[in-house]
Amino acid sequence: MKPITKPGESIMSEMLIPGPAGDLEVRFELLKEADSDEQGRPAPLAVICHPHPVYGGSMSNKVVHILAAGFRELGAHTVRFNFRGVGRSTGEFDNGIGETDDLLAVVKWAQAQSPASSLWLAGFSFGAWIALKASAQLQAERLVLVAPPVDMYDFNHIPEVNMPWMVIQGGEDEVVSASAVARWAAQRQPAPQFKTLDSAGHFFHGQLNALKEVLKSGF
Repeated sequence: MKPITKPGESIMSEMLIPGPAGDLEVRFELLKEADSDEQGRPAPLAVICHPHPVYGGSMSNKVVHILAAGFRELGAHTVRFNFRGVGRSTGEFDNGIGETDDLLAVVKWAQAQSPASSLWLAGFSFGAWIALKASAQLQAERLVLVAPPVDMYDFNHIPEVNMPWMVIQGGEDEVVSASAVARWAAQRQPAPQFKTLDSAGHFFHGQLNALKEVLKSGF
């Protein structure tokens, strides 16, 4: 897919919205010069889920930040948010169940801001698991998973993905098994685009710009 607008500046708004366990902290970055694509559709909404809340994950995570930047360069408005119990979001960690509900609430809110926009969904690490679990229910148009923790959580009872999707994995990931992710991706039908950054660890230190370029190359 070609970018629907040239990379440009965005207008950032931070706010609290109602969530299933109280307030959810949201960062909405609206492209200043978003345009429609060749089919006349408005700019999509890209919603990105952050890594594990208990281990310091938040919407300010560098991988989440670079994914949002890449999506904006592809012509999408972006939404980041803190799961319950993180930052100004209220509530407590709920082992992925409540966090999935948080994502559903954020997407519902975001789509109310731009009802005609298609949904792009992404997540990093724990956030990749949440994004994957919710992708079918949310009828996302595209899905991007970065370092999905397939050897840490139950990925067996998630419906197959029926949308264009991409998995990006660091070859030297010290948290998630790169070989397990590769095997899992290869067994999916339909299979995702599978991209590996051979020298990247879990947090893509020194590889963030390369991660962004890999993301953009898949669209």
